Amino acid sequence: MAVVHSKVTAQGQISVPAEVRKKLGIGPGSVLEWEDKGDQIVVRRAGRFTSTDVHVAVFPRKASKQRNVKELKEGIRKYVRKRHAGR
Repeated sequence: MAVVHSKVTAQGQISVPAEVRKKLGIGPGSVLEWEDKGDQIVVRRAGRFTSTDVHVAVFPRKASKQRNVKELKEGIRKYVRKRHAGR
């Protein structure tokens, strides 16, 4: 990707160039993470689900029963479908 530029407004806002938006898969309402790495700042799209979201999806009622991989994947699928049903 070629070097692209953005200007900062007086309110501290920036525009994310179209190339970068496409590469990151972001649009209106997307959340970006900014990480300080010494002499660099890394910007990336924030994850959509927290580890707590995944845990609640897999173990909705603090189930003590051990689950196999198939059951875990099905629990995650159901949670994601439910969470995005209205979109």
